[in-house]
Amino acid sequence: MSEVVAKTEQYYDSRDADEFYYQVWGGEDIHIGMYHRREESIFEASRRTVERMSARLEDYVAGSTVVDIGSGYGGAARYLAREKGYRVHCLNLSRVQNTRNRQMNDEQTLSVLIDVVDGNFEDMPFNDGLADIVWSQDAILHSGDRFQVFREVDRILKPGGRFVFTDPMQKGGVGRDALQPVLDRIHLDTMGSVEDYDSYAEKLGWEKTGFDDHSDQLPIHYQAVLSNLEQREQELADMINAEYITSMKRGLRHWIDAGNAGLLTWGILAYQKGRG
Repeated sequence: MSEVVAKTEQYYDSRDADEFYYQVWGGEDIHIGMYHRREESIFEASRRTVERMSARLEDYVAGSTVVDIGSGYGGAARYLAREKGYRVHCLNLSRVQNTRNRQMNDEQTLSVLIDVVDGNFEDMPFNDGLADIVWSQDAILHSGDRFQVFREVDRILKPGGRFVFTDPMQKGGVGRDALQPVLDRIHLDTMGSVEDYDSYAEKLGWEKTGFDDHSDQLPIHYQAVLSNLEQREQELADMINAEYITSMKRGLRHWIDAGNAGLLTWGILAYQKGRG
């Protein structure tokens, strides 16, 4: 496990982080949403992202195998199992999040289609060629070796399998100094980019099947999260440390500023592994 991944695990297992993402960010989905109206709920917009991503999998039948890397609380896995009939393996670092994931799977009677595995995506505990689809939402940025993540995806995908994901990325040509406040917030030296991910795919012999650029949604989403946090700050005082809330508000503003300044890219990327 890289140092970056180890720090990510420690962070997401903390009580403050768990309560923030569960209570404020949306509970089931903890990724960036797609908003038709700024007053939409975070849950509604986040679920729309899942729906848009799943539309790229229309030709996969019930029973297809999905590995969701960085699965968080498992909202996407439950959608794919319930609506598509897919068999989903959730891989996630945070044991705290994984416990909530398993509980919600049980409550929604979906455990027969979903299993939740403690682990990290730089060294996946899955057999070669297991997956028809690898899925990820806003998680790969937390890797210290993103090409290693792609190599692991390649290993577990069947020939012709697909990798569909979103990730907050730096825009091509943007320097580290401009992004330093965001990088400091997430304890990273760099972020990935579309160009980086395309180069990894080319090295692995994959075909790029699409990029839906929704970069405009990133600052809208972070503003929605910040507004929700500020509106509920008093209510959350008994659950989340005041210092954490102050730090989170400052960090969310950095994301909003960077997004509005055009420094960041976000959207749905899709690749297909070769059949040879």
